[in-house]
Amino acid sequence: MAKPEPRTQDASTPVVWLLTDNKPGHRNQLKGLGNRLRVLAGASTYWIDASPIKVPLWRALLASSPRMEASLPRPDLVVAAGSGTHRLLLALRKRRGTRTLVIMKPAFPLSLVSGALIPAHDRVKPGPRVLLTEGVLNTITPLARITEKREALLLIGGPSPHFDWDDDVVLGQISHLIGQYPDWRWTISTSRRTPEPLQDRLDDMAGLRITVVHPQQTHEDWLSHQLSASRAVWVTPDSMSMVCEAATSGVPTGLFELAARPGSRVVDGVERLVRDGYVAKWTDHASVMAGRADHAQSLWEANRAALWVIENELLPKSHKTNQRLPKGAQP
Repeated sequence: MAKPEPRTQDASTPVVWLLTDNKPGHRNQLKGLGNRLRVLAGASTYWIDASPIKVPLWRALLASSPRMEASLPRPDLVVAAGSGTHRLLLALRKRRGTRTLVIMKPAFPLSLVSGALIPAHDRVKPGPRVLLTEGVLNTITPLARITEKREALLLIGGPSPHFDWDDDVVLGQISHLIGQYPDWRWTISTSRRTPEPLQDRLDDMAGLRITVVHPQQTHEDWLSHQLSASRAVWVTPDSMSMVCEAATSGVPTGLFELAARPGSRVVDGVERLVRDGYVAKWTDHASVMAGRADHAQSLWEANRAALWVIENELLPKSHKTNQRLPKGAQP
């Protein structure tokens, strides 16, 4: 077993290791939580790619830490997202002074880690070690003010196991919106899952009022910048992460209508967001375009999760933590 690495920064600064498999969705959740722990607790975050670190099953079972990079400071908290990171997380769980946290429902017993952040639609029983989140964590920060400009953002996904995808249905709803609101400007952003025939038809719509953006034309902060410039956003419901990012921004958000497949937990999660008023159905498009929102509070699960981590002492209490916690804040 590797010896604990010495700290290289102020001992009052909590250290968080973020274990990643580098899948964009998992990395986005880790970054969202890490960003808020830096703000609220003054934490220092360190990214660790778990892919090249081969952890035999026996190390995970016995909590026997592999040799880690010597320059890494000893962690107070290790956070993992993605099944490819779980063996390393479990192997690290008995390092001195270290707590462990898993994002999303793991295949191993939750009793093996200090805490878990699990979407409510995964149907896990709540408990002292578990925070049930609405949807998935992300890096979006709620906007203080929504623009008055008549600009709308359309986020288009593609076929998934959760909804019956239909190019004609999606294109018909896009065309209806643009036709109903002729004085608006529209930005249509597609994804790597968008079928090529639909991409081609959307490209044909590009003009003075309509901009079509391909995924390779975006950058890491593109979505947050685009949301801040939008007065309304419409999302296909096949991607829980896209729906949660739009809803977290606070921009009035509507869902395109696709037939849901029975038994899908993602469908359940999307319907929870609709039921709680964070997003609206296609039939409520007039309310979305009018800028009306039914919910009194914003959806900001990365912030709520960070507060929960602090309140449940998964990070050591420090002078910085106490200073940065908002008065009366609750997880």
